[in-house]
Amino acid sequence: MLFPDYRPRRLRQNEAFRRMIRETRLTVDDLMLPLFAINGEGIQNPIPSMPGHFQLSLENLVKTANQAHDLGIPAVILFGIPEKKDPLATSAYASDGIVQKATQALKAALPDLAVITDVCLCQYTDHGHCGIVEGQIIDNDATLELLAKTALSHAEAGADMVAPSDMMDGRVAEIRDALDENGFQQIPIMSYAAKYCSAYYGPFREAADSAPKFGDRRTYQMDPANAVEAIREVTMDIEEGADIIMVKPALPYLDVIYRVRQETDLPVAAYNVSGEYAMIKAAEKMGWVDGPKVMMETLTAIKRAGADMILTYFAMEAAEMMMG
Repeated sequence: MLFPDYRPRRLRQNEAFRRMIRETRLTVDDLMLPLFAINGEGIQNPIPSMPGHFQLSLENLVKTANQAHDLGIPAVILFGIPEKKDPLATSAYASDGIVQKATQALKAALPDLAVITDVCLCQYTDHGHCGIVEGQIIDNDATLELLAKTALSHAEAGADMVAPSDMMDGRVAEIRDALDENGFQQIPIMSYAAKYCSAYYGPFREAADSAPKFGDRRTYQMDPANAVEAIREVTMDIEEGADIIMVKPALPYLDVIYRVRQETDLPVAAYNVSGEYAMIKAAEKMGWVDGPKVMMETLTAIKRAGADMILTYFAMEAAEMMMG
């Protein structure tokens, strides 16, 4: 069909038509809100590079989660800032660890809110890496047992879902076995399946105090230049028992989200990460962009690429806009 017989603008001329033919629909059901839990009372530490987000003590964490729940956001994902760190990340899998306590508090206050827990060791190791370190090497296989212990401790605390983000080979199978052997067959795993070694994580590492003390994470997180490799990673995690697979970051990897969506019929998650959030907030503060419009366009793009669910620091703002 060619002009003048076909005029695409006919269906753009008013809002009713645009609504009726809209292909991608972003709803509050698509959103998960990341939260940062810290020990203590009355704590609401601002995260300078992530305006509007805070390290929260448990009562403030519950208050924020309640606000999200009231907006219709179905789930939160928890990250913890421990009181102590050591080479074996013992605070990650302690029964009284910060994520375990936060999970218990949230489930007691908001039983209908889905509580997902990030499973990694980087916040809890004194060297800041996501696995056990031998010299300058991150020992993949030695790390698997600790990741499984961490996931199991989260399930025992009441988590509705666990989400391993470490990128150690074989960790999904190890976690699935640990959950199943301990009576948690019903707990799903959302795997950070294609997690890239990205410069977009900077603000998060400030928020979670999780920057590595030496080197970087390129020996276990993916090379940003690779897309076909992401399919191998996703396929491996599915075969090991993942229930949801994730691409992280989201916006610079829309092509990867699209490829993954074509390869699997499992739910696909995407993480709209801290750097993506911070850039929009900074540009909005400078008056260079219309922040709310850029936010909604960004989230819609992630959904359009194929994500079924989006982890985003914009969750509450987006939910408020969608409520009108």
